[in-house]
Amino acid sequence: MYHELKRRTANFPSFWSVQIVGWCCFYLSAVVTAVPELKSGGLWTASAFVVATFAASCLMRPICIALMRRPHSWVALELQAFAVCIPTGIVTAFVAGVLSERHIPGWLDWLETSVQASFVLFVWCSLYFSLRLWQQSVREQERRLRAESEMRDARLNALRYQLNPHFLFNSLNAVSTLVLEGNTPAAARMLAQIADFLRTILDGDARPETRLSRELAYTEQYLAIEQTRLESRLSVETSIASQSLEAVVPTMLLQPLAENAVRHGIAPLVEGGTIRITSSIHDHVLRLSVWNSGLAQSTARQRCAGTGVGLSNTIARLATLYGADCRFASQAAAPDGWEVVVEIPLRFAATGSEERACVP
Repeated sequence: MYHELKRRTANFPSFWSVQIVGWCCFYLSAVVTAVPELKSGGLWTASAFVVATFAASCLMRPICIALMRRPHSWVALELQAFAVCIPTGIVTAFVAGVLSERHIPGWLDWLETSVQASFVLFVWCSLYFSLRLWQQSVREQERRLRAESEMRDARLNALRYQLNPHFLFNSLNAVSTLVLEGNTPAAARMLAQIADFLRTILDGDARPETRLSRELAYTEQYLAIEQTRLESRLSVETSIASQSLEAVVPTMLLQPLAENAVRHGIAPLVEGGTIRITSSIHDHVLRLSVWNSGLAQSTARQRCAGTGVGLSNTIARLATLYGADCRFASQAAAPDGWEVVVEIPLRFAATGSEERACVP
């Protein structure tokens, strides 16, 4: 919505473009009205009146700007404009009479033209006030939405940066375990994988959303690290709907969920287990699932409550990005496993870019 408002304010027409187009339309209507009186000079009279009121409106613009700078109500603003339009209309009628008749107009003609000029100028002032107030309202709404967008981005970046040291701490802890166990080749391979993974994250942009295909690549890099540590105890399966690969998802959405599944579901089991990542599309909703075949009973309550850094961080980012338009569920799933399900609105990345697709 912020970007739409930004485009609207950028496309605001200038004062002079609106002024010229508006008065040209008014002149055409005056010409049409004067057609029956062409032989008696009605066209010249109408032209003189339009030229005089056009010049008067240009001179009244600074007055209208000055009036709008004061904190007046709409009624007070209109009353002051009406008070200014009366003497301006009288002078305008005099100028129009001189231009059309080439001499000082009679009192009755002057009075009639003064009423017409005052009314036209008052309508012009009302339209000017309305357009200026509308523009100010749109710009104020743009400023408010820009501030909210900046606050949201700052919150998302803070949450995103929270994940990096969390992941790094856990990974280096796993490397130290491999070293203590004397598995130096695995430790060296794992350090190289960690370096590649962190390089991928740090080289990427800081946008809050990315393509699902890219998010899957992040997660596969992470799971390769864990497979180095757990070896044959960790098996990974994926079932990804091809049409969902270009859908946009929160950056670093799947990696914390996969990490949670490994730490709490697979690692505590001597025999290990399987992690299955799936995606599907139903009624313009993208459904992502991370399922693992094992669950340590001592951590079931913690995982269900979402008190870990990974889950709480993911829940906070989903709420920030989508509000009530998303669903997050962490629950036991048959057979003897645990599943985390995320459902978000289906949106696709623009061709050749990864622009932010969700704008509340």
